[in-house]
Amino acid sequence: MKKYELMTIYPLEDEKSKKGAEEVKSTLAKFGAEIEAEKVFGDRDLTYEIKKNRKGHFVLTTLKINPAKLVEVEKEFKINQNILKYQFVKLDEKN
Repeated sequence: MKKYELMTIYPLEDEKSKKGAEEVKSTLAKFGAEIEAEKVFGDRDLTYEIKKNRKGHFVLTTLKINPAKLVEVEKEFKINQNILKYQFVKLDEKN
């Protein structure tokens, strides 16, 4: 298992934001990810409009997951209407 950071951006609406965060956690758990930390960055302006949104709710999650499972996780994230954007970043072994 490798260590990653996942930045997710949700719509500002509380209902969509909470539902999106729950779906992300359940998807990660479904594929065997271990969530180590979660940091909420709050509401911020987006650099460009995403799905007709100019602002988003940002959350950074540190996790461990099998790299082979990332493709499957990303497939589920792409069809999730409650996620505006997401990005995985692999962390160095020394971090």
